[in-house]
Amino acid sequence: MRLSAIAAALILIAAAPAPLPPELPWRGASEKLIAKPSDPWITPAEAAGFRRTPTYAETRAWLDKLDAASPLIRVEVFGKTPQGRDMLAVIVSKDGATLDPAKPVLLAQGGIHSGEIDGKDAGLMLLRDIALKGKAGLLDRANLVFVPIFNVDGHERSGPFNRPNQRGPENQGWRTTAQNLNLNRDYLKADAPEMRAMIGLIRKYDPALYLDLHVTDGHDEQYDVTISYNGWNGLYAYSPAIGRWLDSRFKPATDAALAKAGHIPGLYVDLIDTKRPAAGVFFNATTPRFSNGYGDLRGMPSVLIETHSLKPYRQRVLGTYVLVEAALKLLGDDAAGVRAAIASDRAARPKSATLAWRPRTEPVATMEWKGIAQDSYQSPASGRAEVRWLGKPQNERVAIFGEEPSITATLPVAWWVPPTAPEIIERLRIHGVQFETLTEARAQDVEMARLVDPKLGKASEGRVPLTTGVTRERRREVWPAGSVRVPADQPLAALAALWLEAESPDGALAWGLVPGILQRTEYIEGYAIAPIADAMLKDPKIKTEFDAKLAADPKFAADGDARLAWFYARTPYYDDRYLLYPVGRE
Repeated sequence: MRLSAIAAALILIAAAPAPLPPELPWRGASEKLIAKPSDPWITPAEAAGFRRTPTYAETRAWLDKLDAASPLIRVEVFGKTPQGRDMLAVIVSKDGATLDPAKPVLLAQGGIHSGEIDGKDAGLMLLRDIALKGKAGLLDRANLVFVPIFNVDGHERSGPFNRPNQRGPENQGWRTTAQNLNLNRDYLKADAPEMRAMIGLIRKYDPALYLDLHVTDGHDEQYDVTISYNGWNGLYAYSPAIGRWLDSRFKPATDAALAKAGHIPGLYVDLIDTKRPAAGVFFNATTPRFSNGYGDLRGMPSVLIETHSLKPYRQRVLGTYVLVEAALKLLGDDAAGVRAAIASDRAARPKSATLAWRPRTEPVATMEWKGIAQDSYQSPASGRAEVRWLGKPQNERVAIFGEEPSITATLPVAWWVPPTAPEIIERLRIHGVQFETLTEARAQDVEMARLVDPKLGKASEGRVPLTTGVTRERRREVWPAGSVRVPADQPLAALAALWLEAESPDGALAWGLVPGILQRTEYIEGYAIAPIADAMLKDPKIKTEFDAKLAADPKFAADGDARLAWFYARTPYYDDRYLLYPVGRE
């Protein structure tokens, strides 16, 4: 069948690259890092003029070749993807098979979102230069563990239309895994096998610094490399000493290196209103579903790196190279400082933990925003005014808005988890949280949460999230053999709290790991409960509560089954464990 001329034209329009804002001209000293075309160790991206990025097979072949050529490089497999591909980590060290514990480790990962692959190609260039081009001195006082592609299956779902808001490369991987999981929403719940492998790698090498290399979407701006971490300007940190080190040492060192190389570093923020930048920017607390929020809970310095999607691929890769190299040098120069910060936070035993945050009404700071001039046009398709970026720098002073705690939990002496919640216990084990496993039953007084008006949300990240209110009740529970007791007196107490507390938006309950508590399995017939309910109305307190419910809820008043269920819930026949979250607080 022949397509009509109109249909063919529409296909061509749909298949063309998305129209992007004007490209800002750029030249920088970091361009000297690019290998000459005749260099036998030119990376695949360099050889292609940064038009494309190598496939997984090409990347692995290049790394294996470098491994064979240099004693400083060792490629190891640290996991397997759902589609059966090896997950690769490159160990870069002068120490041989066993890394010297006196040297801090930098763990840098690329491709957690595999369309955002700048980190991989920057890393290959840096590995080459360390192994063969005179930069081995970076390993004198620090070691590097580099993961070129975290989301390997997503990397191989490659195509030219995966990232319409991004300027190159021509072939881009997919954001989520083969199981459609977003790895950068999975750190605390750890559903994906890739994430479990990464947490295993983190526990194996205990990095003094963790860099998660991304590319951002959204508004246009002058910045080409931005960063984010809990603790900026003293905000949000569960590990405050680490936050101060990142603020006082990491950010100044990497900002200076980037600026010297011709890049424009900045803080990773969101515009409150993309159509009106003067309204200010938002810098939020990062929760533990994300890499830098998770690292903060672990007492592991962790930084999100976001190059800017509208900058050319070449510029973004070079900026990432400069930042990772500067970070590795800083670790060697200030090993004592970063380790003191880590030790301080891991030794701390906070009495409480913030579970959730809400926006603050007043700004937390101001900044000189290096933006891009814009105007708007009326779109016939959307029926509204749409932003059009003009490609001209425009600076203005703006307010930075932030967050404040909305839910804070006082930590118990310990949490108790029964063996009937194995997925909750499994995550504790994956993260390395310390706990005691009971070999015989033990009675213990605890506080437990009962759900109030729970609601299931839309499917998200492979789960059906749950939102709920809670009431607290004290109970004496007999915990069977196989139950675990999780003491709060440990370095990962805050991580345990955000996983186990009923009101944590990133916790086991919120992610729907105990759906059985939402189901009632025993009932009472009307002929049996009605006479009991009639007798209960003789109690003045119950009658007052019932009359108030009838007056406040006409729908309830008109529903005989609901009325009898109200009484049933107040009898000893009712299922005492219905809507009872199974985790106890000692």
